[in-house]
Amino acid sequence: MFKEQVLGLMDQAELQIEGKRKEIDRIVDRNQWKVIRAFQKHKVSDYHFAGSTGYGYNDRGREVLDLVYADIFGAETALVRPHFVSGTHTIGTALFGVLRPGDELLMITGRPYDTLHKVIGKPGDGLGSLQDFGIRYGEVALLDDGSPDYESIARCISSSTRVIGIQRSRGYSWRPSFTVAQIAEMVRFVKEIKPDVIVFVDNCYGEFTELTEPTEAGVDLMAGSLIKNPGGGLAATGGYIVGKAKYVELASYRLTAPGIGGEVGAMLGTTRSIYQGLFLAPHLVGQAVKGSVFAASVFERLGFVTHPRWDDPRTDLIQAIRFSGPEHLIAFVQGIQQAAAVDSHVVPEPWDMPGYEHPVIMAAGTFIQGGSLELSADAPIREPYIAYMQGGLTYSHCKMGVLTAIQNMIDRGLLHLEDN
Repeated sequence: MFKEQVLGLMDQAELQIEGKRKEIDRIVDRNQWKVIRAFQKHKVSDYHFAGSTGYGYNDRGREVLDLVYADIFGAETALVRPHFVSGTHTIGTALFGVLRPGDELLMITGRPYDTLHKVIGKPGDGLGSLQDFGIRYGEVALLDDGSPDYESIARCISSSTRVIGIQRSRGYSWRPSFTVAQIAEMVRFVKEIKPDVIVFVDNCYGEFTELTEPTEAGVDLMAGSLIKNPGGGLAATGGYIVGKAKYVELASYRLTAPGIGGEVGAMLGTTRSIYQGLFLAPHLVGQAVKGSVFAASVFERLGFVTHPRWDDPRTDLIQAIRFSGPEHLIAFVQGIQQAAAVDSHVVPEPWDMPGYEHPVIMAAGTFIQGGSLELSADAPIREPYIAYMQGGLTYSHCKMGVLTAIQNMIDRGLLHLEDN
């Protein structure tokens, strides 16, 4: 299946990262115990998994699910629903919930992920974006080393700044993702300048990668996707919003309608998979993080630049690998697709995907469409040519994906192991 040299790379990487894998296991254990304790505290039982229809009044499973999420994330309350169609929808709901005309959203971690650009929009764009509703927008670029520019942040915060936005994950940027400790420092800094500002975090890809979550470090409002980390590969759709009760309530009014909020919403048979996915999430996130560490180790041995490096601290699933040109990048992503259990025969090609500003190639042979806790990879076709690999429900599958991508590059004459 793989050339002996490729298998040799695997063995060398496994030896190198052995200590890192044990460190990840310790984080998995603590997060697994935290999840189970929350289930036990709220006496989760089989009857909580029953589906609801219509308005979904008195859906106790839905209500307890919110309580469990709030406890796990160290928040006052939570809104966990299959009615969120994506992470972008969930983030948009949270922002529209707390912002009003004349307010300002200030992103302090640079330009956000591509799909959020249309949510922010432009003044008078007619699309119903934030700026179309008279909400001002500003962003502070990161310093060259990827850290926040606190001097510029202090200058940019004004009397109209209502929400400070933080994107935990790197997105399509060659920068480190932010640890919970770094986010805590950002919260402390902006609250000293403007105590009533709302600090919002896009937590996508970050859940359960550390021992604590940003809402345990002073963040007021946070959102994420159930088809990423917390869905545990089982949630078929959905998202979550957690944080201070008054802000989560405002977000719930945006999801449904003022006066209705989170009191209704039929779960339509999704509750069991959301609960079970949450139970599995710490372990599966650990598998994916090990896969990213393995990928970094292997590609560094081949002479490629990776971010983070194999022994760097991890605060999300994403492994960025820089290639010398589009051919290497496309071969890598197509190799990840070839390793999939689902749609391995499909050959991804770059295309103009809605919400993105450049052609994007995506490998996503997943059981849940777009489920990026599962092994996947994507990349905008632009310089520098960087692939972003994430997910993997099992460490074995992660390794197979990495080795298949390498073998694909060798077979196309793009990589010669004897030269490395």
